[in-house]
Amino acid sequence: MQLKPGLRFLAIVALFFVFSSETSAQKRNTANIIDRDSITHGQYTLIYINKDENFKSEIGQKLKETFFEVYPEMAREYNRKAAKKVVFVIDPAYEGVAATSNGMVVFNPRWFDRSPNDIDVVTHEVMHIVQDYGNTPGPWWVAEGIADYVRYKYGVNNAAAGWSLPEVTDKQNYDNSYRISARFFVWIEQNKNKHFIQKMDRVMRKHTYQDEIWVKLTGKNPAELWKEYTLNPQI
Repeated sequence: MQLKPGLRFLAIVALFFVFSSETSAQKRNTANIIDRDSITHGQYTLIYINKDENFKSEIGQKLKETFFEVYPEMAREYNRKAAKKVVFVIDPAYEGVAATSNGMVVFNPRWFDRSPNDIDVVTHEVMHIVQDYGNTPGPWWVAEGIADYVRYKYGVNNAAAGWSLPEVTDKQNYDNSYRISARFFVWIEQNKNKHFIQKMDRVMRKHTYQDEIWVKLTGKNPAELWKEYTLNPQI
């Protein structure tokens, strides 16, 4: 279909604005990149993007090294189909500690100013990539508990970071998530089912989680397990 001159002019203007908008978006996405690196070891590639000119290169190097130390092993253990390419972004605009989505981990550089030895933030976050649960019906506290369980198991520098699983108190509950749930999971593997994490992780990824899975894997529901755990919590 051939456009009339007036319509042709309007179409050209519209295309100009679309092109300008896309170009501006691309500039915003690549703005403030101080350093960009692509490292491949075996079948895994890490894209490293630093947007903070004050971020210490030696910490960045530790983040990269930790990825290649823990991620391939975790993928072999839990999900051999885990993403082969992962992106790390050091972003001063991010206000949390770290967050993971779609194969990308965003780190707050200020966190490492306060906790320069907390390198195993990497271990926790990239486990979320291995998990790849998507919109699972399973509880979020199970996902986060598994990620901290894996940090406990595979962490390369937990002691130096002052990170450990907490002692049990009467103010805790099994669904408190993170380290509290992770310690509970360690106890379950030691006392009930040594393959508990592998099997729970698989159920979560397949989106087939139901509360009955606890009884199937351990013989008891979470509340019953927690009661037994608190009476004899040694790990």
